[in-house]
Amino acid sequence: MISQNLHMFVLAAPLLSGILVNLLGRLSRRWISVLTLGSLGFSTVGAFFVLLRVLAKGSFHYTVGNWTPPYGIELLVDPLSALMLLLVSGVAFLASLSALKSVDQELPGKQHVFFTMYLILVAGLLGLVLTADAFNLYVLLEITSINTYGLIAMGKGRAPLASFNYIIMGSIGACFYLLGVGYLYILTGTLNMADIASRLPAQGGTAAVATAFAFILVGLCVKMAFFPLHGWLPNAYSLAPSGAGVMIAPLMTKVTVYLMARVFFVMYAPWQSTGHQGVHPLVVWAASAAIIAASALALSQKNLRRMLTYIIVAEVGYMVGGIWLANAQAITGALLHIVNDSLMTLCLFLAASAIVYRRGSLDFNHLGGLYRSMPLTMAAFTVGAFSMIGVPPTAGFFSKWYLILGGIEGGHWEFVVALLVSSLVNAVLFFRIIEFGYFPTGEQAHGHGHGELAVQEAPLQMVQPLILVAVALIAVGLGSGWIVNDIIRLVVPGNF
Repeated sequence: MISQNLHMFVLAAPLLSGILVNLLGRLSRRWISVLTLGSLGFSTVGAFFVLLRVLAKGSFHYTVGNWTPPYGIELLVDPLSALMLLLVSGVAFLASLSALKSVDQELPGKQHVFFTMYLILVAGLLGLVLTADAFNLYVLLEITSINTYGLIAMGKGRAPLASFNYIIMGSIGACFYLLGVGYLYILTGTLNMADIASRLPAQGGTAAVATAFAFILVGLCVKMAFFPLHGWLPNAYSLAPSGAGVMIAPLMTKVTVYLMARVFFVMYAPWQSTGHQGVHPLVVWAASAAIIAASALALSQKNLRRMLTYIIVAEVGYMVGGIWLANAQAITGALLHIVNDSLMTLCLFLAASAIVYRRGSLDFNHLGGLYRSMPLTMAAFTVGAFSMIGVPPTAGFFSKWYLILGGIEGGHWEFVVALLVSSLVNAVLFFRIIEFGYFPTGEQAHGHGHGELAVQEAPLQMVQPLILVAVALIAVGLGSGWIVNDIIRLVVPGNF
């Protein structure tokens, strides 16, 4: 009984803990750390066993409340959704270790409010990776968005304005997605993704179905910050509290890309055989332009976290282009990159959070001497940077390799060139940070005797998850073959 419903316990644990944090966290801060780490730790372990069960016994469908589809909400637990379940819960758990310290420093007295929204956001993300209902996806997408707005607004300075801009763009994206789902419901009479897919071929290559998918695609592109619909992301992610950034940045865009992949596989692919394949090259060209443009914008930044936000926008282009290349190699690379980029972004944002904790700023002119004063932090940062560049044997190399092979196989050389240019730009960006961090500035060196800086790492609670993620980047890179062959290949549709 427990094993059959374990994925529901994984989902419910952070949701229920969020409510308890809001109640008990007001009485004592100890409850916040116990409930947050306890629930996310349980979800991570539970998600691991869900993945093992799926790999051993195969995929299964789960009806919520015994209301069978198309009337009830259906969840799909297959190798990819189980992997995403583990990724979301694991990233959230590691991010929370660092967030507990940074939130104490940045938001004293508001910890219970912060972690209430944090845990509900995690529950929403876990629901998103499981749902097989198009309208339930919309509801969960808005639950995650609303909590993200609140977390970003808790930042200092212009953070509330950045959150407001995000609200406007997020609401527009949600409206587009909901309009698309509404069209599909009118055409098919159902909201279950599998039912929609089975009924769409009978509609043929109609303009109404094309319009529905166009609305859904634009809505998801806004939510994932696909260039040029990315305008809300740099300010939102760079001005958010450090504790929010370490979880939002690695997960929000990647989960939305995963949702696009689900829509593409389950609903769009069965219908596209009737026509409208001409949209594929347009999306791939748009993704290539997005990669180049976002990489160029990253070059102009003078703040580490803001630079990382533009790299995220470029990485979204990687994954969207891989999905819409629509061949097995590219789709494999895109799905693998969802995992890899989540870990890479987590590593870099954890390092940024640790630097802020000690230095108080991420402006480039405040990064001098970091390799001497924070050697463990910068060692992990270097691993994350190398993975983002695509240096073997780190994880980033292997997903980029599949994406490049997919681009070559599909004959989209513009996408291959964009990937190579972006990797070179990343090398320039990160080696510039390494140069800043290796040499102390005059002010920092003054008074420390021949430029030597005292070692002053961030608290162990912030360094430990950072080191774990850096090690995971190498381990996942070396284990990419298993992830691809035993998980990703199982869910790539046979017609690709």
